[in-house]
Amino acid sequence: MSNQTEPIGAGKRITAASAENTGREQKPQLFKQGQSGNPSGRPVGARNRATLAMESLLDGEAEAITSKAIELAKKGDGPALRLCMERIMPARRDRPTAIKLPKLERAADAVKANAALVEGVAAGELTPAEASELAKLVESFIRAIEVTDVQDRLAKLEAGAVNR
Repeated sequence: MSNQTEPIGAGKRITAASAENTGREQKPQLFKQGQSGNPSGRPVGARNRATLAMESLLDGEAEAITSKAIELAKKGDGPALRLCMERIMPARRDRPTAIKLPKLERAADAVKANAALVEGVAAGELTPAEASELAKLVESFIRAIEVTDVQDRLAKLEAGAVNR
C-alpha cells in the first residue's frame, strides 16, 4: 500500500451491517402532514423587497431615463432601439385569423369545421399550430352543445316520468 491516504470507503464495499448510523434522532413532526409551515401564506398584494427598492431608486427618475433611452435609440444605439420598440410595439403572441368556418349549430357541424381547418392549413392560410388552437375551440363549443342536448333530453325524460 502507498503512504497516501485513501478516502474512507475507497475500494471497500460498505454493507448495512458495517455502516454506522451517524444521523441524529429525528424530532417529532412540527407541522401536520400536508400542511404548510405558513398556512396563511404571503399576504395578498405583498410586493418583493427588491422590486420596492428598485422602484424607490427610480422614483422621480423614470422620465429622465426614458428620455435618455429615446435619445440613444435615435442615435442608433441597438439595445436602446430594441428596448424602445419593445415598449412601443410589443411582439404579438396571437394574430387574428381570417378563415371562413361553417356555422356551428349541431355536434355534426364539427366535421365540416375541422375539414375547413385542414383545408386552411393545406392552402397555407393557417399554420398547423393555429389550426390546432381553432380545433380546440370547435371541440369545446361542440362539447357545450352536447351537454345542453343531454340536459334537454334528461329534462324531457323526467317530465315524462312524472306524468306517468
